Amino acid sequence: QVQLVESGGGLVQTGGSLKLSCAASDSTFSSSAMAWFRQPPGKEREFVGGIDWSGSKTFYQDSVKGRFTFSRDNAKNTVYLQMNSLKPEDTAVYYCTNYPSMDYWGRGTSVTVSS
Repeated sequence: QVQLVESGGGLVQTGGSLKLSCAASDSTFSSSAMAWFRQPPGKEREFVGGIDWSGSKTFYQDSVKGRFTFSRDNAKNTVYLQMNSLKPEDTAVYYCTNYPSMDYWGRGTSVTVSS
C-alpha cells in the first residue's frame, strides 16, 4: 500500500520560512492532484491548497496566498510546500493527501511559528 511521508517541519520565528516535503513510496500519485491540509492546535483540520498532477496549476486558501507555494517533482514522487513570511497562526500539523479522493494521508509534520 502506498505511503505518504511528510517532513521538514520545525520551529521558526515569525517572518521565517520552511519547506515541507511529502514523499510517496511509489509513483501511484504521479498522475494525481495532491493537496495540503493543516490542523492547528485544538482546531479542526483545514484545507491549505493543492497542485495538479503536472504542477502547472495550483490553488490556495486565501490566508496563505502570496506566502505559500506548492511544487512537485514527479520523478521523485514528492510534492513540496514552500512557506514564507510565516505567522503564528500558521502553527499546525501539516498533512498531504491525494486529491480529490483524499483516501491516503501521511502522519503529518509539525510547524510551530513563534511570535
